[in-house]
Formats: sequence, C-alpha cells, structure tokens
Amino acid sequence: MNYRLLGRSGLRVSELSLGTMTFGTEWGWGSDKEESQKIFESYANAGGNFIDTANRYTEGTSERFLGEFIASDRDHFVLATKYSLFDRTDDPNFSGNHRKNMMRSVEASLERLDTDYIDLLWVHAWDALTPVEEVMRGLNDLVSSGMVHYIGISDTPAWIVSRANTIADFRGWSPFVGLQVEYSLLQRTPERDLIPMAKDMGLALTPWSPLAGGALTGKYLNNEEGRVQPESARRSERANTIARKVVEVAGKMGCTPAQVALRWAMQQEITSIPIIGGRKLSQIEDNLKTIDIEIPAELMAELNEVSAIEMGFPHDFLQQENVVQILYGGTRDKIKP
Repeated sequence: MNYRLLGRSGLRVSELSLGTMTFGTEWGWGSDKEESQKIFESYANAGGNFIDTANRYTEGTSERFLGEFIASDRDHFVLATKYSLFDRTDDPNFSGNHRKNMMRSVEASLERLDTDYIDLLWVHAWDALTPVEEVMRGLNDLVSSGMVHYIGISDTPAWIVSRANTIADFRGWSPFVGLQVEYSLLQRTPERDLIPMAKDMGLALTPWSPLAGGALTGKYLNNEEGRVQPESARRSERANTIARKVVEVAGKMGCTPAQVALRWAMQQEITSIPIIGGRKLSQIEDNLKTIDIEIPAELMAELNEVSAIEMGFPHDFLQQENVVQILYGGTRDKIKP
C-alpha cells in the first residue's frame, strides 16, 4: 500500500480507504462482528490506515466495532467519522449541520469509538439551513480543542464548499482538506464543478460507491439475482453498456471488473482515494489487489469515452468554437498556462 497526502495537509493516508457502513447487522444486510473484524484485519494487514465511518452507520454499531478493532494501536489509524444525520427522530436538534448537533454528535461518536480524538470529521451532507460561518467556526473550535484533527465535507454543492474554505482562509480557521462525493464510471457528474473545485482548492477526493453499488462488477449483466430489476441509473441500458466495457477491459488486463472500476477512480488528475467496502472478506481481498494494477492510457481512454457525460452549461458553451474564437481572438493555442 502506498500513501497520499490528504489535500492541503501533511496527513498521510493509504491509497484506499476502508468504508465500514457494513459493520453491523442492524440494517439487515451487513456483517456480524466476526466478519467485520476479518475485513478490518485484511485491510490493515495490507497497509491500510484510513478508516471511514459515520454516526448513523448501523445505528452506531460500526463506530463501536471500530473502537474495539483499533484500540490496541489507536494512533496508527487515521479514523474518519461524520456528523449531520440524526441520532434521534422527532427532535430537530438531533440532526443537521448546526453547532448544537455538531458538538453533541461528536461527543457521542467519541464515546462509541472509545477514543479521545477523531482524525478527520466529515460534514456528512449540507442541510441548507445552517449558516456557513456557524459550521466553520464550530469545526474550527473542535480542531482547536484537540477533539478533531482535520475536517472534510461530503455531499455538498461546490459553491458552498468554495465559500466555506474562503471564509476559513480569511479568518484563520481550519479549512476543509477533503471532499467526499459519489463518483464512479456511472456517476461522473462531479466532474462538472465539484472535482475542478477540489483540484483548484487543494482538497483530496474520496469517492464513495466507486463500484456503483456493484453495478460495475458486471453482476447485473447476467441477472445474478434472477428477477426483473427496476430501471435506475445503475440498472439501465447506459449502465449495462459501461459495465460491459469494464468487464472487457478487465479481461484484457487479467484482473476483475471491480479492480478496473476502482483503479479508474484512482487514476484521476486529482488525489483520489476511493472508499472500498463489502459484506464479505472475499470482496475486500479482491478490492485490495487494485493497488497492484495500472490501467494503460489507451484503455483509460476507452473507459472515459463510453462513460462520458454532457457537461452542460456553461461548460459546453465555453468550449464552442465560436466562443473560443471571440474569447481569445484566435490565439488560444498560443497561450500556455
């Protein structure tokens, strides 16, 4: 396992992150404690040190399991958890981005994790109610107190992230160093604004669902579940076309489709650390072999072509030949960034 710097920080994290949403059976489809520990140990033995969880995962069981798993070598692991999602229903202050929920949620996570600090705290999703300044001041206070070392943001519009980090920079507060979004060969819309923003502002990218819920493994192509599947972004003709290409590339490279999909996410022009996860040890073992492969440029081009999206306005507009002409007066090719 190699390591990457987490955005504009000196924190060293492994090139694959272990997602632990499956640690616990409370949601009816996860792993019991024994299997969860095997998954964790397989990842750790491969050199992985970057663990991703959240306050809501399996009703808190994920955090409790992890607290036990890392206890013997706590300082070795880079432990990331999240706040924003509810810990209690029918109470408006037990969810959201605001300071009261932030402090309460972090205290509860620390107790479940049985640790004194969180290495990376993610804002899990933007609630569109809390002022940006309140969020950034609260997060900075957590960092200043030592309860949290770094902060990141997930599932939030690019303009809000940009504004938040600009405010932090001007006021001397801790900025976000990471961005977590859904990103895969089936979900490339973050390339419109989120990823360019992250690249420009020095945020590391940690894609969630890089296998698109398993669709990119090709499992839906043969209808392994043996029943009619409802139409969705992951179960559509477009999704099947992309999955077939992934399977084809895997055959050429002598690896599995999952490894191709993960490696594609890793080989972006930004620090990209995909989050891997699964209910079975065998799934994680297969994912970990991704670090041993490299997708050749010509095959990357094929994958990019089959999964290309319309960039939309203003991106497509600004690339039109006549617009480029009037912007640069015919000199664009002579200007080097």
